[in-house]
Amino acid sequence: MDENAGPATASGGRRPGEVPLLLATVFRDMSDHLHTRLAELGREPLRPAHGYAFRYLADHPHATTVGLAAHLGVTKQSASKTVGELADWGYLRRRPHPTDRRAQILRLTDRGQEYLRLADTLWAEAEQRWADLIGADRLTAVHDALRAYVDHLPDGRRTGLRPVW
Repeated sequence: MDENAGPATASGGRRPGEVPLLLATVFRDMSDHLHTRLAELGREPLRPAHGYAFRYLADHPHATTVGLAAHLGVTKQSASKTVGELADWGYLRRRPHPTDRRAQILRLTDRGQEYLRLADTLWAEAEQRWADLIGADRLTAVHDALRAYVDHLPDGRRTGLRPVW
């Protein structure tokens, strides 16, 4: 921890405002680990935006590029680039929209579904590394605390993983 970051409080050395930064650091390390493992397995150079797109598409069977762009908080052109990459790699397919000729329905392929299962396995590895460090009981307590926080978010804020950029 940065010694010049300010005084610690009396509650176990925790500084006010430090928890979100620690969560971000842990998430970054776990994400880096996931991407290292994907490279070791010879997978495509997926970026975090791809992972957010996978999760969105898995949960939205009638997804369009416009909906994906809104979810990711990017332009339609940027989302189209992501869709093109995932389609080129065989992770998703585009189908004509039943009521809008300008739109396409985006669906994960079997390969895309398999990638999600692999990602879940790799995230579980990262989680296990944390459990090995702090103990399963403490990790369960962290999980329960985070779940309680998420469960108290307004409905619109807890409807899926979204990027923070």
